Amino acid sequence: QVQLLESGGGLVQAGGSLRLSCVASGRTLSRYVMAWFRQAPGKEREFLAAINRGGGSTYYSESVKGRFTISRDNGKYTVYLQLNSLKPEDTAVYYCAASNGYYSDTSASYNYWGQGTQVTVSS
Repeated sequence: QVQLLESGGGLVQAGGSLRLSCVASGRTLSRYVMAWFRQAPGKEREFLAAINRGGGSTYYSESVKGRFTISRDNGKYTVYLQLNSLKPEDTAVYYCAASNGYYSDTSASYNYWGQGTQVTVSS
C-alpha cells in the first residue's frame, strides 16, 4: 500500500498563497488517481481537486476553481496543491488521498489518506 505525507500548511493572510505537497512512499505514485480534500471544524470533508495518473487531466470543485491548482510529479512521488487568493473560509485541515480506481469527488472512493496539514487564513 502507499503512505502519504502532506506538508506546506501554515498561517497566511487573506489574499496570500501556499503550496501544499504530498509525498508518496511504498508504491509507485503513477498507480493512483490523486486528490486533495479539506475539512474545517464541524464540517464534512470537502473535495477540492483531483488529477489522473498521468497528470494530463484535472478536476476541481466550483469553490476553488481558478484559485487552486493541482499537479503531480510522478518522478518525485509528489502531488502538489497550489493555493492562491486565500480566504479565511479556506481555513481547514488539507488532506491528500490516493485511489486505485477512477476519478471521483467522493471521499469514500479513495483508498489511502495522509494525516493532513493545517492551513489557517487570517483576515
